[in-house]
Amino acid sequence: MKNTVKIICFLLLSVLLFQSCKLGRFVFYNFANITDHKIFPYRTIETSSSVFIFPEARHPKQLENIDTDKVNEPFDAYLERTRTVAFLVIQDDSIQYEKYFNKYAEESVVASFSMAKSITSMLIGIAIEEGKIQSVDEPVTNYIPELKPNGFDAVTIKHLLQMTSGLDFNESYTNPFGHAATFYYGTNLRKAINKLKLNDTPGEKFDYNSGTAQLLGLVLERALKTQTVSSYLEEKIWKPLGMEYDATWSLDREKDGLEKTFCCLNARARDFAKLGRLYLHNGKWNDTQIIPERWVKASTKLDTTEHSAPFYQYQWWLTKNAEQFYAQGILGQYIFVDPDKNLIIVRLGEKTSKVNWVRFIAQVADSY
Repeated sequence: MKNTVKIICFLLLSVLLFQSCKLGRFVFYNFANITDHKIFPYRTIETSSSVFIFPEARHPKQLENIDTDKVNEPFDAYLERTRTVAFLVIQDDSIQYEKYFNKYAEESVVASFSMAKSITSMLIGIAIEEGKIQSVDEPVTNYIPELKPNGFDAVTIKHLLQMTSGLDFNESYTNPFGHAATFYYGTNLRKAINKLKLNDTPGEKFDYNSGTAQLLGLVLERALKTQTVSSYLEEKIWKPLGMEYDATWSLDREKDGLEKTFCCLNARARDFAKLGRLYLHNGKWNDTQIIPERWVKASTKLDTTEHSAPFYQYQWWLTKNAEQFYAQGILGQYIFVDPDKNLIIVRLGEKTSKVNWVRFIAQVADSY
């Protein structure tokens, strides 16, 4: 009798899971992993035949020991112990340090997670420059009119960029019925977006959440009309920068899928570093202005005049006094830029391991 009950319960659970692809994905894969690029459908972003390669520094600085947690240990050992899979330091366009751990190598693909928010911001800046989007002051309902009944006429593109939209969004990835899990594991982002509501008056306070970045993704898709977000990234950034490898952008579904612009651009450490180099040079790549300089400046300056946070602008994070800026992902993915030192640091990891990586990376930058 007990076995019969167990079998019935198992069958009921199986039916429930298969009725909901989102719930099935959540139960099977929970929690987010840097290998998640393998479980979602995607679009490929191809590189060009002309590849840019960072040269090795002739006399690289040796990073030998690190003092942390009251323990002095070799730098490489510390990175490996804290579940880092790639750590890359580039100064004056030369590789000062590059190491990979846990069977990862320079050709290994790693999911960006929320670093994709910063990349989405790049594309928004280009789209505005090209007139595909009029300005940051446009209401999002110009592109997503189905949100008008939900009060989104008062939400501008700038509110989304600054995370001041007032969006009601549960950022927890551990709640299978929350917004973040729905956006990450779900198979219909457009439908999920249509259900979004506002919790606060737009433009009054900062509230970091992934929903705003995904709204930017849908705005961008609608503005591009016949072009996908992935193909736009390929045309405007990936090929012009001479990335070493193709990348992929995870989608919610195979057919007519929408890029998960709040996360999930899948690439290699050196190519992530080139995105940092692009912003290090104010949107210019060698002799070509890829992203408007004024967009890069607006994304990386301290400005709280419209209730934005002093540490966040246009989907980029800022250190104190905006001396450095960085893109950040949930498991400790970082593209860190220090303009004064002409330096870029990329850290990719399987976990944060409870390390304050911003402070750690800033300390590494200070040593140069």
